[in-house]
Amino acid sequence: MLRFPASARRLPMPPDNDNGRPPRGSGGELRNAMQIPHNPFKRALHDGRQQIGFWCAIPSNYVSEILAGAGFDWIVLDTEHSPNELPNVHAQLQSMVGGTAQPVVRVPWNDSVTLKRFLDIGTQSFLIPMVQTAEEAKAAVAATRYPPHGIRGYAVAARATRFGRIPDYFERYADEMCVLVQVETIEALERVEEIAAVPGVDGVFIGPGDLSASMGFLHQPAHPKVVEVIEKGLGRIAAAGNRGGVLVSDPALAQRYMAAGSVFTAVGVDAALFARTVDGVVKRYKG
Repeated sequence: MLRFPASARRLPMPPDNDNGRPPRGSGGELRNAMQIPHNPFKRALHDGRQQIGFWCAIPSNYVSEILAGAGFDWIVLDTEHSPNELPNVHAQLQSMVGGTAQPVVRVPWNDSVTLKRFLDIGTQSFLIPMVQTAEEAKAAVAATRYPPHGIRGYAVAARATRFGRIPDYFERYADEMCVLVQVETIEALERVEEIAAVPGVDGVFIGPGDLSASMGFLHQPAHPKVVEVIEKGLGRIAAAGNRGGVLVSDPALAQRYMAAGSVFTAVGVDAALFARTVDGVVKRYKG
């Protein structure tokens, strides 16, 4: 198990929920109240337990349901580099209820209005792209918190509150909120300790594709110089008391990154896997 400095905050375990039944009132009757959904992915990160993930770039709730039950710890629902929009992500979140994987929505940009809309449909874990500075990381966290700790807009009848049926949502929501920021350029990596130190940042994800482009190795995320920078970056994130992550489809390279400090490691993309599998079937039968 990976070890982190004492400064890496360990989260309290949520109370038991009486087998999922709603709580009883003082007179013994069942009240129409619900519990806030727990976020085991966030707790695992703070405990330093490796979390294996997968990318859902196909904008389909049918696909996300299949992936959610496969045994992964987290699934990215991508809206940055996928033709995916909020209503479909809503359906994807519904399809993943009961699966093993925590949905992590990658928003198209670090934008408070966009984040607010995904928050209202019940997103508890975010991947925020292209965070370049500590100030941008602070803005991402602030967008997920209500005043006085942030700027999130108030809505009581949203899916996030189970339409007002979670009585303590506004007291406990932040405990279940997971904010992962992406550092994707060499300039961002130069400031990675400052970004990792921002309160409320639960993980720092290194994006190999854009990083390789910023280093002059476009479309070469496995270039030896890029790999070296990623490995050093993951070590620096861990040394700063935070948790690093990466996307890599090569098993040997994935093991290297995990050894270097990656705690949340995505190991593939559904669209790429589907395309390569179909290509192989065609080649097999058509030569």
